[in-house]
Amino acid sequence: MAAFIDRVVLHVSGGTGGHGCVSIKREKFKPLGGPDGGSGGSGGDVILRVDAQTTTLLSYHHSPHRHAGNGEGGKGDLRPGKNGETLTLPVPEGTVVKTRSGEILADLIGDGTEYIIAAGGFGGLGNAGLASQRRKAPGFALLGTPGEAAEVVLELKSVADVALVGYPSAGKSSLIAALSAARPKIADYPFTTLVPNLGVVQAGEVRYTVADVPGLIPGASEGRGLGLEFLRHVERCAALVHVLDCAALEADRDPVTDLDIIQGELDAYEVDSSFAGADGQIIPLNERPRLIALNKVDMPDGRDMAEFVRPELEKRGYRVFEVSAMTREGLRELSFAMADLVTEARAKIEAAPLPVAVDVVRPRATKASKAGFVIREEEHNLEVLYRVMGEKPERWIQQTDFRNDEAVGYLADRLAKLGVENQLFKLGARPGDAVVIGSEVDAVVFDWEPTMAAGAELLGSRRGQDERLAEYGARPSRDEKKAAHEARKGAKAAAREDLEAERKAGIWTESVNYKHQLPKSGE
Repeated sequence: MAAFIDRVVLHVSGGTGGHGCVSIKREKFKPLGGPDGGSGGSGGDVILRVDAQTTTLLSYHHSPHRHAGNGEGGKGDLRPGKNGETLTLPVPEGTVVKTRSGEILADLIGDGTEYIIAAGGFGGLGNAGLASQRRKAPGFALLGTPGEAAEVVLELKSVADVALVGYPSAGKSSLIAALSAARPKIADYPFTTLVPNLGVVQAGEVRYTVADVPGLIPGASEGRGLGLEFLRHVERCAALVHVLDCAALEADRDPVTDLDIIQGELDAYEVDSSFAGADGQIIPLNERPRLIALNKVDMPDGRDMAEFVRPELEKRGYRVFEVSAMTREGLRELSFAMADLVTEARAKIEAAPLPVAVDVVRPRATKASKAGFVIREEEHNLEVLYRVMGEKPERWIQQTDFRNDEAVGYLADRLAKLGVENQLFKLGARPGDAVVIGSEVDAVVFDWEPTMAAGAELLGSRRGQDERLAEYGARPSRDEKKAAHEARKGAKAAAREDLEAERKAGIWTESVNYKHQLPKSGE
């Protein structure tokens, strides 16, 4: 028998985009063919899709790591790479997607409903897509970006109109088997039912779904006896039916006490915010319409107990039904009473006013909001550091092949055009300061060199090279730049000391000929 799993932690990642291709068309009798490198294919997405044939999350319990297909790299002759294969994961209806912290990302209801849980990466442009009037034959291509990675929690919550709740062995499984075509496991020991069972009931012209929730015990709202897992399946139900055992063998139990204990657990359980009503209000479990089913009246002491407690329950305002799953006594009246509650609940949903679309006046974007990046000044090891954060700069860093000088120069042009250079000037950045682009996980650190001229029109080097980078020879390291800076500071300090000594000696440096006025040696 297949196991039932209703909560899993899923690790997914979208496919990585394919790299662009660097190629120059070479064909006999056709010189200057130009660049013809194709772009890489995009990575595949990871999609959750509601499937009516899927009833459990068991497959993701055994295989929690899933990855979509990677995009294919571009090829010459303008041939693009194939896109990565999309990975579609079937889930049961009623699956809720959450983060590890409990934030709800999606509530999947309805057959065929989809949610992209991890998007695939972008494919890199080939050198044919990077060609322009000034950069006619690029010697580089953009790299594909990695797909999104996500760690989410999938929780399955039964989709039903009415929930049967009560103590273990109260006869809930027997009731749902007698009311519908469902055939749950039935035995004479507690906790026979460990998974929710759904059954469809037809009462007149009303058809609705009933959920048999596994038995609840004291402390269920705190997780005792898998109570939290069981109560999770009550959240979507519009009405509750308390199934009370009138023939319990335990001497310390009676239907009224059982009802008080179950109500206390329902009161203590906090309903998820994703199950708000049509008006946006969250309805606690104990404030939903409820019925009382006094079960097992066919037993010798069952009917006497039912007649004894019925006045007390009716005094509390409940509609009480004496039923027997064995002889089917009272089931027709109970099914029509449940149908009335379902009809009333559905009418409230249909009568709920539709949300009114409000016209939103959006102000025109300013230069600051259009920048697309933010630069934050930080301190690391007592040294200043500038961190550039933004969707475009971070993606451009991932797309750059830092082994290719022309690709690095292209990145510098893009950052300068975006306004990163000007913003660093405004923040007081100096040559040699560390600039970090990206988050702390996959950041790229480099030394800022603001004197490098930008513009593809200055390119005159061979493919894959950039003369602007060659001006700095071997591209001095950060320590070498600091050493040169300290040497200049020392030279300036020595010059100031010489001037101060000459001033004290009575030599005024305002005269350009003061050295010729010094007395010669021996005079």
